Amino acid sequence: EVQLVESGGGLVQPGGSLRLSCAASGFTFDAYGMYWVRQAPGKGLEWVSAIRWDAGSTYYAESMKGRFTISRDNAKNSPFLQSVHLQMNSLKSEDTGVYSCYASGVLAPDDIYWGQGTQVTVSS
Repeated sequence: EVQLVESGGGLVQPGGSLRLSCAASGFTFDAYGMYWVRQAPGKGLEWVSAIRWDAGSTYYAESMKGRFTISRDNAKNSPFLQSVHLQMNSLKSEDTGVYSCYASGVLAPDDIYWGQGTQVTVSS
């Protein structure tokens, strides 16, 4: 069974930090690029960040550059530790939203798996 399970969300004050994690299982993790998106209250889906299957390249939306860092652990010898992370620093109120990870196949981009999302609230 394919699973992507996010964790690490919560309430944080402006200027604070959170580290989101997305634990992956049930598919060949290192055959997939990994992505983070978010949805603010009352708004559409916004792409946040991406990382190549081998972590060789990372990508960020303009407003996240310098504040967010994406990483992944392919953990080939420990499938249960396969995960992608999003370190978020200098958080702003406009970063509030539900953050979700998804996987997209390198050779089959339409082969997509989604996590359920984790809530991030930035408020004083």
